[in-house]
Amino acid sequence: MSGRGGWRLKTWQFTAAAAVSGLALASAAAAAAGPWDSGGQRTAESRRAALLPGTGDGDHRTEAGSPLPAGSDPVASEAAAVLAPLEAGNLAPRTGEGAREAAAGQAPVPTAAALEFALEPLLKAKGLGPGATASVVDAATGKELYGRGAKTAMVPASTVKIATGTAALSVLGPDHRIRTTVVAEPGPGYEDGAPPERIVLVGGGDPTLTARADAAGNASLRTLARHAADTLKQRGARTVRLAYDTSAYSGSTRHPIGPNENLAPVTALMADEGRLDTSTSGPAPRSTRPAQDAADAFARFLAERGVKVEGAVREAAATDQAEKLADVRSAPLSALVERMLTHSDNDIAEALARQTALAAGAKADFAGAERETRRALGRLGLPLDGARFADGSGLDRADRVTARLLTSLLARAAHTDHPELRPVLTGLPVAGFSGTLAGRYTDSEAAAGTGVVRAKTGTLTGVNTLAGTVVSTDGRLLTFSFLASATTDPTTAQSTLDHLASTLAHCGC
Repeated sequence: MSGRGGWRLKTWQFTAAAAVSGLALASAAAAAAGPWDSGGQRTAESRRAALLPGTGDGDHRTEAGSPLPAGSDPVASEAAAVLAPLEAGNLAPRTGEGAREAAAGQAPVPTAAALEFALEPLLKAKGLGPGATASVVDAATGKELYGRGAKTAMVPASTVKIATGTAALSVLGPDHRIRTTVVAEPGPGYEDGAPPERIVLVGGGDPTLTARADAAGNASLRTLARHAADTLKQRGARTVRLAYDTSAYSGSTRHPIGPNENLAPVTALMADEGRLDTSTSGPAPRSTRPAQDAADAFARFLAERGVKVEGAVREAAATDQAEKLADVRSAPLSALVERMLTHSDNDIAEALARQTALAAGAKADFAGAERETRRALGRLGLPLDGARFADGSGLDRADRVTARLLTSLLARAAHTDHPELRPVLTGLPVAGFSGTLAGRYTDSEAAAGTGVVRAKTGTLTGVNTLAGTVVSTDGRLLTFSFLASATTDPTTAQSTLDHLASTLAHCGC
C-alpha cells in the first residue's frame, strides 16, 4: 500500500505492529469490559474513525467522530491488515514472514549510527526546544540502541501512566477487580438475619463505578442498590439509615494542581469519576463532593427498590462488626489499565496508584502511592535513578522519569517473562485510530505512522512527550520515548514527536 507522505507501507508491518505489541490476550479477558472483542481485536480499529480537530493538550480533548464512508480514505482500506486475528497462543500473525520474524525477535537490529542519523535532526528541531531527550530499545533484548540524554530525569506528563499501570499490574495482577460494598451495622439487640440499624456504602477505590442506567460494562451503583435492597427486604427492613465510608484512602482528596476539569477529588468512593455531564473521558465539570453524591444516588436507588433511607446520609467508617450485604466489582485491572492509557484517564491513574499502595498494606495517599509504585518498579529491575512519582496521572510537575525508564518499562511489558504486564502495551493508543492519538498523524510528515505507531501521549504547558512501540521496516519491535520540557508551540511539538515515531518505524535502519 502506498502511504501518505510518500512512504511505502507494507501490509505485514501493520499486522506485526498489532501482533508483537501484545494482542495475544486470552479470549475471556479480552471480552471483559475493555476495548477488545473476543477475537483479541481492538474494536476502536474496526473502522477508520473520522478525525475531528483536537488540541491534544493536557486536557486530552481529542475525540473520534463518525466512520468515514467506505473507500474514502487510503488507510481505511488497509484496516483489516491491522486487525488480522492471531493464532491462539502465538504472537505471530497468520501470514507474513516479516511479522513472524518480528514476533520472534529474529529481524535485523537497527544500528546506532543509522538511528542517530535518522532521529538527531528532528530531536534538534526548534519545535521541541532545547534539551529534548530520547531512547530507543530493542524489545527482544532490552538493549538500548540509541540514546540522547536518556538518563536525564524529565517531566513526563501523562507518559508516567505507563509506570502507574506497570506497578499496579505487577503487584495486583491483570485479573484483580476493585470492590464496592454495602455492609450492615448491628444495632442494640441485633441478631443475624434481623433488620440492621444502619448500612454503610464502602468505597474500594473504583472510579469507574457508575450511577448511569447503562453501566456499559462498569460496576453499577444501581445493581448494588438492587441486591442490597433485596437482602434488606428479606430481613424485613423497609427503612434504614445510610452512611458512606471512604477510609480506604488516606490524606487529602485534593490533587496538587487543585480543582480541575481533568480529574475529580481523589477519593475511595465516586460514581462516573465525579462527572457532572454525560461524558466518559476527557475534561468535564467535576463534583467537589463525589463521595457524598454517590451515596445520595445510592439512597435514591434504594428508595426505588422499596427501601427508604431515613435521615441525612453522612460519612462514617464501617466497624469490624459490620456484615456484608452486597457488593459489585470493577472490570479487571487489565481493562482499567487499557482504558487509562488509551484515553489518558487521570481518575483511573490516581486510583491505580492507590491500589498499588493498598496491595502493600501502605497508606493510600499521594506519598504512599509514590513509595509503593517505586518499590514495585524496583522489584522489576527497572532503572529508577532520578525518578519521582508524585502522582499517578502525570498532572503533577514534580513527576520525573528518564527516557530510558520509559523504554525499559515498555520492553519489560513486551517480554514473555511478564505476561501480566501485557495490558501496558495493548492499551497504548494507535496512531490515527484510537484514544489520544485518534486526531494525530494527519500531516504529510507523520502520516506514515498511522496504524503502525502505538504510543502514550503526554502534554502539559511547555511539556510534550511520546512513548510507545513500533515495528521497523525490517521487522524489529522497538520501544521508544521522546521527552521535551521546554516547548513553546504544542502543535509543532506534537507534530515533531509524531514525525520522530514515524521516522523510527520507516527509517530502514
